Amino acid sequence: MSLRASWAIQRRVIGALLMREVITRYGRHNVGVLWLVLEPLAFTIGVAALWTATGMGHGSSIPIVAFAITGYSSVLLWRNTVSRCNAAISQNFSLLFHRNVRVMDVFATRILLEVGGATASFMLLTAAMIVAGVMPPPEDPLVVVVGWMLLAWFGGALATLIGSAASFSEIVDRVWHPVSYLMFPVAGAAFMVDWLPPAGREVVLWLPMVHGVEMVRQGFYGHLVRTYFDVGYFVGANLALTLAGLLVLRLAGRRVKSQN
Repeated sequence: MSLRASWAIQRRVIGALLMREVITRYGRHNVGVLWLVLEPLAFTIGVAALWTATGMGHGSSIPIVAFAITGYSSVLLWRNTVSRCNAAISQNFSLLFHRNVRVMDVFATRILLEVGGATASFMLLTAAMIVAGVMPPPEDPLVVVVGWMLLAWFGGALATLIGSAASFSEIVDRVWHPVSYLMFPVAGAAFMVDWLPPAGREVVLWLPMVHGVEMVRQGFYGHLVRTYFDVGYFVGANLALTLAGLLVLRLAGRRVKSQN
């Protein structure tokens, strides 16, 4: 089979899985697939409203609504991606009997859906706030885009690793949920690295996702804030996660094939 024919089959498989996933998860009624965008949008607006109501200014020159949007949307991007992939294999096990459907296809489908929904939500909310005068346009859109793409890569790589490992033991899924909540306060959504003492900065900058959040905020508010991020470190961490995820995914695929 030629490469072109293989790619055509791959596109059809991913397309079919995307349609199935959307219909299964959101149904055909009410807002349907729009909930893919509205769900992260509602969460982000809720957090922004709560922070505004409680006067959590954090001593920052960034408007609190803008601070919440750039921070929480960034965390939601990778955290939801991982959470949706935890049961990807078990929930789609029957589909893996089909010759052209592989474990990687199932993960790719869910990652594309979550990243697409979070990205659309972030773009719509940001555009609305800019039009309303609550947020200024980004100073450097390229930095925002690169930071967001690296966060999406991080989410996809971590989702592949955690989701594949969860197929071997349900303990992985049970442990991930509390860990994801515990990671939220240190993932960069609720603080700027510059606010921390030097010792605290060294600790949080070991977390790859913090670099992505700092990049997004640098792109939006470069002249207002001092940010700390290392693109090389973030890329290296993503590569390591990707390789580890693909290795575990391969093992999970062999395990599924033996069960089929």
